Amino acid sequence: MPASPYGKFKKVRTSFQIMGYDDIKVAGALLFVGTVQFILGLVIAEVLFPNYNVSTNFISDLGVGPTSLIFNPSVILFGLSLVISAYFIQRAFGSRLVSVLFTLAGLGAMGVGFFPETMGMMHVISAFTAFSFGGLSAIVSYKIQKPPLSYFSVLLGVMSLVALTIYGSGTFLGLGKGGMERMIVYPTLLWAVGFGGHLNGYSMNKVKIKKT
Repeated sequence: MPASPYGKFKKVRTSFQIMGYDDIKVAGALLFVGTVQFILGLVIAEVLFPNYNVSTNFISDLGVGPTSLIFNPSVILFGLSLVISAYFIQRAFGSRLVSVLFTLAGLGAMGVGFFPETMGMMHVISAFTAFSFGGLSAIVSYKIQKPPLSYFSVLLGVMSLVALTIYGSGTFLGLGKGGMERMIVYPTLLWAVGFGGHLNGYSMNKVKIKKT
């Protein structure tokens, strides 16, 4: 039998299917739907929260008060979609690094919902985990993409991590604390939607997977 052309990556397995879809497409659907519902939940919560200002309010302010029943379940579902998609990505590509980073980012997002900002340090740890590993996930996902999307993913991931560093220094670049926080979150959300769509249209015959 000839050697696999995919280097250290395991052969893609399509025997496990949900409603006729293989591992890759299940991962893509989960990531796409999970991210889109969170974006919509975020927008709806921002609109309904009294006197909310995207520049002066933290995103997590939406997790307490009148919009908590919208924001918290939405961010928990987003995190759960990342964790489950990590499992299917591991099955499909055998990339432990990508799967671990996805899982950590998802657990962080779920923690943001389970531990709102009134919970103090637990919330801070959860948010930092989601922010940092979300950006790293975008960067390492280049391994299972092809240009130019792989380049955009790295760019968005770097943008998120740079924004996180600037935010951590207490510098908001005139955007306010809420605006700067969104410069961390928005790039990873855009990446997640694009990456989910990419996996839904994935073809092993057209994409050469890079070695770990």
